[in-house]
Amino acid sequence: MKLQSLVLAAATALTMTTAFAVPAGTWSVAAGAHYVDPKSDNGTLANGAIAVKVDGDVRPTISGEYFIANNIGIELLAAIPFHHDITLTDVATGEKLDAKTQHLPPTLSLQYHFDGYNMPMNAKPFIGVGVNYTNFFKEKLNNTTGSELKLDDSVGVAGHIGLDIPFAATEAFRIDARYMDIKTDAKLNGADIGEVDISPWVYGVAFVKQF
Repeated sequence: MKLQSLVLAAATALTMTTAFAVPAGTWSVAAGAHYVDPKSDNGTLANGAIAVKVDGDVRPTISGEYFIANNIGIELLAAIPFHHDITLTDVATGEKLDAKTQHLPPTLSLQYHFDGYNMPMNAKPFIGVGVNYTNFFKEKLNNTTGSELKLDDSVGVAGHIGLDIPFAATEAFRIDARYMDIKTDAKLNGADIGEVDISPWVYGVAFVKQF
């Protein structure tokens, strides 16, 4: 329902007419940090025998956006690898096994920037929708030998909403939130053992510069 609401809001925004905030042909770069906050229930593996819990992480991020039309931009988000601790719990015994992984989540979005609403501090909201590709690597089961954990890459829909607060003609402070549909098939020693549903909210702040 959260993702459906973001998509609906993005579609509504693209049909609205407002004063032009950013002209076509403008580039912007945003440098900051984001916290990946996985959903609370990350599913089970081995036919329900093992419960999965994925912890969050924060890392520096950078994004570039090109405005293909007035107020409408295409943005690419990149980051250094996020690190996640994973707790695998035997449902029957309560015994826990720790694991870890790293991932890169490049995300491409089509965004609409609002203007002309006389918001406090001349703040300008924006909203977007796009696609996320998550590449998992360096998976590891702790305190085990001879066992290999593998998480498949994921492709899913992403929603984006945020607020730019200008403090100069071409510079702004940004706060934003993204929802990413991230689900990955897990393998143990090459055998499928189920799906891990991370599907996080991603919260961030950044410095934005227009060119």
